[in-house]
Amino acid sequence: MSFTGKTAIVTGGGSGIGEAIVRELATQGANVVIADVNEEASSKLAACLQSGGASVVAMTADVSKEEDVRGVIQETVARFTGIDIVVNNAAAIMPKFLEAFQEDEWDRMMDVNLKSVFLMVKHAILELKLSQGTIVNMASLNGLVGQKMNPVYAAAKGGIVALTKSLALDYAPYGVRVNCICPAGVSTPLLQQWIGEQEDSAAAVQQLNDMHALGRPATAEEVAQAVLFLAGHTSGFITGVALPVDGGASLGY
Repeated sequence: MSFTGKTAIVTGGGSGIGEAIVRELATQGANVVIADVNEEASSKLAACLQSGGASVVAMTADVSKEEDVRGVIQETVARFTGIDIVVNNAAAIMPKFLEAFQEDEWDRMMDVNLKSVFLMVKHAILELKLSQGTIVNMASLNGLVGQKMNPVYAAAKGGIVALTKSLALDYAPYGVRVNCICPAGVSTPLLQQWIGEQEDSAAAVQQLNDMHALGRPATAEEVAQAVLFLAGHTSGFITGVALPVDGGASLGY
């Protein structure tokens, strides 16, 4: 699969799943814009990939803020003349019971996870219509099924699933496809940090493995490969899909 000549924006692309997506797109020849609030991480990744000849640019942005999103879109078009792919990957998680949430925490979770998708699509859609491009949103298995002590994250990710399906209908007449990915556990630095914070790390690892019928969480690269499939021409007749990339975690027992 080649993305040569295509321009992609990846929000939250400086680390974790986003970093894997950026690396995969860059390897396949795309111009990649990393839109991330973490300037240090995104700049370091861009410099690393640029040293290997890739066309990657880091843009510091809080994609829950309209002014920042507008700036990313404008600068991307100025540099690369258009936009072909938007990957809405930026996310935040805050596991606790609903009654423990403060209003500002609810707002922040919704802003980062859901409002950012609204803003990115709002400001990129004109360019995507011109290119007949693709949108891939990062939802979660939590957007399809419940999870204990994670109601606000699940609500935001469920919103992404519903938004994806509605946008797919709205933009199909323009040749723009909209899909989302629903991962279960993914081995990222954040997950490894969480494991290390548990009282019994070995038991936590076993619990994570047992969640998945395939016996382990996904790698970030495996999720990235699913994103590239939905972003590329090989999925040209797929739109409005919420694709579980969950190692069988949603199958039951």
